[in-house]
Amino acid sequence: MTLQWTFVATCLYIEVFIILLLMMPFISPPRWQTIFRSRIVSSVKSYANLYFNIFIFVLLLLFFESIREVRKYSEPMSLEDLKHHPEAETMYHMKLFRAQRNLYIAGFALLLWFLIRRLVLLIANEASLMAESVAARRQAESATEAARKMLDEKDNTQNLKKEEKKEVSGDEAASMKEDMDVIKAREQVEQMKEELYHARIEVETIKKQAESVNREYDRLLEEHRQLQEKMTQKDGAGDVESKKDN
Repeated sequence: MTLQWTFVATCLYIEVFIILLLMMPFISPPRWQTIFRSRIVSSVKSYANLYFNIFIFVLLLLFFESIREVRKYSEPMSLEDLKHHPEAETMYHMKLFRAQRNLYIAGFALLLWFLIRRLVLLIANEASLMAESVAARRQAESATEAARKMLDEKDNTQNLKKEEKKEVSGDEAASMKEDMDVIKAREQVEQMKEELYHARIEVETIKKQAESVNREYDRLLEEHRQLQEKMTQKDGAGDVESKKDN
């Protein structure tokens, strides 16, 4: 394997390791969000888009080069070449097998690079939604507690007014104002509950998207394993044929 394909294969293994690390269940999205916002990652984040585009460009070049090699060695050999060089057919098939292997490696490396970017975005969005959900729940709880205190104060005021049996227009105006404040507080509580409900729905949606990405990744891993088995079988068959020719 030449230097450039060794580099692509190494990148493929690193991408598989990163995806497995991102899918670890014991690392929560807020923890990943903390890692993403760390000083080291922030220093690289400013050039992340440039690095991403450069790597995509390199992988695309190698991918198209592997396609060219596969098309080149897919053409049948002429009978004259087979007559003068009987061992040329074996070398030809070996080069075709290597070209197909390079095509698979470059294609999967390119696909997993996009998959890593998508997983990072989903994890960051899920962490943001979880933080907003916690903040909305705390705000709703504080608004509920404030409304409860206001209701208790109103009841105490009404009991004092009943005991004293005083009817003052100023007191009635204050009572109406308190009623308006209580109504506003209840409306705020209902609004906070509705926002919390929508936030939970968004969190569930993100979780379902993450699960679908995980299923797609498992499918890709299974296809990659099957392709590796096929390449191993082809390599073994090529070695057996070369031994027979010798």
